[in-house]
Amino acid sequence: MIRFNDVSKVYQIGGNEVRALDHATMHIAQGEFVSIIGPSGSGKSTLMNIIGCLDVADEGEYLLDGQEIEQYSEKDLARIRNHKIGFIFQNFNLIGKMTAEENVELPMIYQRIPKSERKDRVKEALTRVELWDRRHHKPTELSGGQQQRVAIARAIATKPSLFLADEPTGNLDSKTGAEIMDLFHELHEAGNTIVLITHDNEVAQQAPRSIRIRDGHVKEVDPCSFNL
Repeated sequence: MIRFNDVSKVYQIGGNEVRALDHATMHIAQGEFVSIIGPSGSGKSTLMNIIGCLDVADEGEYLLDGQEIEQYSEKDLARIRNHKIGFIFQNFNLIGKMTAEENVELPMIYQRIPKSERKDRVKEALTRVELWDRRHHKPTELSGGQQQRVAIARAIATKPSLFLADEPTGNLDSKTGAEIMDLFHELHEAGNTIVLITHDNEVAQQAPRSIRIRDGHVKEVDPCSFNL
């Protein structure tokens, strides 16, 4: 599904060259649950943005579903972001003036899904994350864990084949974080591909496979000797 061949991304900051990705090579197969772990400034966000078609590499090759990303049109990339990838962020990215129900429905309006189907999907997604009874609540009326569940429901409702999660437990206490990880395991068991970006060893170890990123370099982590 995802393949990087010698991918590099370079930023110029105050006259200095920063290689956020430095000849990164990796692959993630369809149906895998993979964690990408690294400290702050290691290149995790850049890697996520390129995987999610939010940014492009300066060098190397990124293949998505066997096709080089350069071969996709802007229209194709927009469709991939809207239909194929379910984004889940550390800060939830919910719209404060909207209820949980409305936040989950919004991406499907952009997808031009008929209203009756949107309503069915919203109910299914919020029920799945055990928040249907809170559907009329706005983000400020929900706990951090509940807000993250709404964000996951929003991703679920669009029926993506890839969930791309950036520090999804970063702002949560350990108990709530464990509950969110349980949801990711359920999604994986249902056949979804999960790519989870984290700086937390304990979170990373829950994925069957882990990739470490440091100073723009990526390396497989041996699960038998997980030591970062």
